[in-house]
Amino acid sequence: MKAASISDYRALARRRLPRFLFEYIDGGSYAEVTLGRNVADLEAVALRQRVLRDISRIDLSTSLFGERLAMPVALGPVGLAGLNARRGEVQAARAAEAAGVPFALSTVSACPLAEVAGAVKTPPWFQLYMIRDRGFMIDLMAQASAAGCPVLIFTVDMPVPGTRYRDYRSGLAGAPGLGGSLRRFGQALTHPRWAWDVGLWGRPHHLGNVAPVLAGKTGLNDFFAWMRDNFDPAIGWDDLDFVRRHWKGPILLKGILDPDDAREAAARGVEGVIVSNHGGRQLDGVPSTARALPAIADAAGDRLTLMADGGIRSGLDVVRMLALGARGVLLGRAWAWALGGGGQAGVAHVLELLAAEMRVAMGLTGVTRIDQIDEKILAGRE
Repeated sequence: MKAASISDYRALARRRLPRFLFEYIDGGSYAEVTLGRNVADLEAVALRQRVLRDISRIDLSTSLFGERLAMPVALGPVGLAGLNARRGEVQAARAAEAAGVPFALSTVSACPLAEVAGAVKTPPWFQLYMIRDRGFMIDLMAQASAAGCPVLIFTVDMPVPGTRYRDYRSGLAGAPGLGGSLRRFGQALTHPRWAWDVGLWGRPHHLGNVAPVLAGKTGLNDFFAWMRDNFDPAIGWDDLDFVRRHWKGPILLKGILDPDDAREAAARGVEGVIVSNHGGRQLDGVPSTARALPAIADAAGDRLTLMADGGIRSGLDVVRMLALGARGVLLGRAWAWALGGGGQAGVAHVLELLAAEMRVAMGLTGVTRIDQIDEKILAGRE
């Protein structure tokens, strides 16, 4: 199949990846109500079509946190994404750099920060969780600073991991020991292309950034056990002071869904927030990001740079998010599917598709620059 959309890459990823990896990327928590809302609510945002406007010169470029970007899009942090293709985060970072957009590396990436940063000229953004071992956090921030990472994404909506039924059904979670390993091995054998490209030639197979604290344990069961034991449920607003002491650049809080939390973030002096429900992977039943974004934009005003993720499946969706109040968006599943379905070329193609689709959406709503996109291009609003 020749991919023509992000949904096509989802189909390719489903075909090419072992089940446990595809379901990990694709799934949400519990009944996946919020996962569905993210897509449906964004699709339901109607735009105001305008005609007879000079749209001969459309400019997608913008600036975020001192960086000039080709378009207001970043590849957001996705855990384990590097297993979707050989040294996958390196491939994705190269595609992002070629497209002129940021790549954000997850703390729980397959490829370590040093490997990814060494493969590109533009340093990645770095994502961090609140971890019980504060010394380890300090070390990660020092590594990110030394690598030249310009932005720290501090994820705050995961004091405890969400329950994802698909991971249990696929054998990724809840099947400790030899039984779980054999089940995943069997799934890999039914996908020989992945087994050859990633399973054989994509080594080492461990979570690069957390490998030092796993002390030689490299299994997925070891990783999930470490997550359960080391994410800190005692996280509070005062912990931002700890992060700020050890990170001098811009901080983006990821996981904001409530206007009061956005106001608190602004009062604490962070540079921006990411309106996010973790892709529907944490608390099921919460609002979609498209629903939450306008009220947060009103609460934040000009005090915060707002970004958003969740449900973005096209360049049209990017424009919708900007019209709802975001300054930029992060892709999650979209680039992970593309990586699994087509490697670096797939990620590059998805970014090309987004740019082309944004140009059409902007042209047919009568705007030619990113700073012209606001609520006025939404149907029913003047």
